[in-house]
Amino acid sequence: MTTMAADPLLAPDSTESPSDIRRHELAAFLRSRRERITPEQVGLVRGRRRRTPGLRREEVAQLSAVGVTWYTWLEQARDIQVSAQVLDALARALLLDPSERAHLFALAAAPDPAPGTECATVTPALRTMLEQLDPIPACVQNSRYDVLAYNRTYARLLCDLDAVAPEDRNCLLLAFTHDDWRASIVDLPEVTRMMAAKFRASMAGHLAEPAWKALLHRLETRSPEFREVWGRHEVVDQRGRTKYIRNAQVGLLHVEHTNLWLGPSSGPRLVSYPPVDEETRSRLERLHRIAVDGDR
Repeated sequence: MTTMAADPLLAPDSTESPSDIRRHELAAFLRSRRERITPEQVGLVRGRRRRTPGLRREEVAQLSAVGVTWYTWLEQARDIQVSAQVLDALARALLLDPSERAHLFALAAAPDPAPGTECATVTPALRTMLEQLDPIPACVQNSRYDVLAYNRTYARLLCDLDAVAPEDRNCLLLAFTHDDWRASIVDLPEVTRMMAAKFRASMAGHLAEPAWKALLHRLETRSPEFREVWGRHEVVDQRGRTKYIRNAQVGLLHVEHTNLWLGPSSGPRLVSYPPVDEETRSRLERLHRIAVDGDR
């Protein structure tokens, strides 16, 4: 007679700790996702003598840029440390959808560092609101400057945002590293200085969180200018103000930067740029038409 292994989540007399149970669930989840993916789905050649359903462990390790032994231990539910960055790589290698990705990070008890992940704050109703705000540029972003959603006019306001990889859609990162974005900002040194100061003020409540530390590391690695500004230890709070944007397609725009908080002041906010004058309004309408025509 065949007996089935007990599910640690259902066994009432299990002596395993919650962390033990999570590790075994994580191991089982990884195995199940690995076995459902064919080599062809990830650009690998299927060998004639392949017996393993789906991918081999060494193939997942190769695709995720981690050690084979380390990944094997992970599937064996060994008590090892798993960083958010490695979980992100595994999620991509295993082609996880948003729900599966969220489950992976929950099992590993780690925050998801990917700004492109669906955010519960961005509801369908909020996306509709963004669309209806056109031609006023608007987006939803969090206190880390990740752009979570945006309308068509905002997509063409400072650069072609649709062409930017989702994980790079971060206003702070773009302001210090993206040539088109930087060229659109009038008074660039002052704007980037203020953004870094706001980021430092916001980060005070998130110092140990991997996503914040990962963004800071990217900025310090990629931008000497950011390192210099960050070293000043300046802090300011979030507040709206008028600003000028030099759009490559319609010219100079004079807009009011406004924030509508969607929760606590440290959380997500709706950012919009209503025009200050009629000339800017006309140019934003033209920019919206360009964006709509480009999406067809």
